[in-house]
Amino acid sequence: MITQKAKYALRALTVLAAAEDGEPVMISDIAAQQKIPKKFLEQILLDLKHQGIVVSRRGKTGGYLLLKPANMITFGEVLRIIDGPIAPLPCLSITAYRKCDDCDGEQNCEVRHVFAKVADATRKVLFSTTIADAIAPASAQVTRLLA
Repeated sequence: MITQKAKYALRALTVLAAAEDGEPVMISDIAAQQKIPKKFLEQILLDLKHQGIVVSRRGKTGGYLLLKPANMITFGEVLRIIDGPIAPLPCLSITAYRKCDDCDGEQNCEVRHVFAKVADATRKVLFSTTIADAIAPASAQVTRLLA
């Protein structure tokens, strides 16, 4: 399961993606609209800012905006930033590989073989689905998936 922090990050990014081009959105507005605790949202947006996903503007008309276009920000990218590796087993992680403590050999591990398929399918969906896809009308999503 993804963490609540990752869920909030994705929801905050959808708000920013839906905002008028070039119009920053204040943290308090995102927090109220998505029912996210404001202090927690501040931490999340700071993490996303450090990773080049969002940018903040100061001042009376300040707030947060997407630094990258919504169609260039994948769910997988956000989950990796917030939650870390996307793998059901440490030996299947692309970014944080670690041999399982109880492993006699990855080639002979029946559990690994099954979960490798799960990890591949999950990554395929997460890294091909963008924030723009999440806010697109359902008909547009179906058309894109069938293409």
